[in-house]
Amino acid sequence: MTSKTGNGLTYRDAGVDIDAGNALVDAIKPNARSTDRAGVMGGLGGFGGYFDPRAAGYQDPVLVAATDGVGTKLMLAIESGKHDTVGIDLVAMCANDLVVQGAEPLFFLDYFATGKLEVEAASDVVGGVAEGCRLAGCALIGGETAEMPGMYGAGHYDLAGFCVGAVERGQQLSGEGITAGDAVLALASSGVHSNGYSLVRKVVGLSGLKLTDAAPFSDGPSLGDALLEPTTIYVRSCLAAIRSGGVRGLAHITGGGLTENIPRVLPEGLGVRIAAGSWPVPGVFGWLSTTGGIAAREMVRTFNCGVGMVVIVDPMEVDRLASLLGEAGEAVSRIGTVETVAAGEERVRIDGLEGAWLG
Repeated sequence: MTSKTGNGLTYRDAGVDIDAGNALVDAIKPNARSTDRAGVMGGLGGFGGYFDPRAAGYQDPVLVAATDGVGTKLMLAIESGKHDTVGIDLVAMCANDLVVQGAEPLFFLDYFATGKLEVEAASDVVGGVAEGCRLAGCALIGGETAEMPGMYGAGHYDLAGFCVGAVERGQQLSGEGITAGDAVLALASSGVHSNGYSLVRKVVGLSGLKLTDAAPFSDGPSLGDALLEPTTIYVRSCLAAIRSGGVRGLAHITGGGLTENIPRVLPEGLGVRIAAGSWPVPGVFGWLSTTGGIAAREMVRTFNCGVGMVVIVDPMEVDRLASLLGEAGEAVSRIGTVETVAAGEERVRIDGLEGAWLG
């Protein structure tokens, strides 16, 4: 039965609960405060968030911005009832895109949209966003929660994020300094990360497995938990490498996989030659390939296949940078070399691609 006030219908009658929205803001304030860093001005609740780059230590900063989402990985989170990691994915997708340009992520804003606000689930999501911000060293200074009845099915939500970083003018990492003979390093991924999940979900359906079943490619976690492993955030390690010198280019391996993302940072006339099997490939990729009958070439243009970030470096600095990145917690492999390519030739050549490395 529709409730009435003296003036007629209320917003709650239309499906929007302002009180729930206020409860969510109160619930997430401690998480947001935990991400504070130098440069933050004020707190949540205003019409916008303030940030002072000079207070963050920049003299003449160039601002760099990135926005992204988590895609249909959200469907697995919703089906599993596990909402505390997709926020990490959201920050990772944006912050990793900033660091490849030499920028330090400074602050982050999130957008959470749903048909009916469930405060506990939404709080878990934003808690994950805050954890991602802590890992990336950026501050969560604002966001938007949109309750839109009729737009989303019961329990469903969408998630997007926006991150701003800075780099001192003239220190941007554009890839222009990459030359033939440079070494190609790979930083290991934690799994599928946040791309290709429409295909992942298709394979799960073909497998006949439930998300609560044990993951056939890993000991311990359920299939759902294994597939929800959050995206690695490479910000701190890559910034340390960039600032130490010798890094000539970075490529975040997202949608488009290895073959589509590496060329985005290469000057015209250059490509890379990679040796399949020169880096460890997590078992999830072999399972996806075998269960779904996915060809090797389709795998490397859809998924990261174990390489979350490519680092192109001065060949004289390989050992030093590999050691530095390793000390920062990354699993590093030397996987190939930059080479000259003619117009129209493939810019990412993977030797031994059709072998057994994908299981």
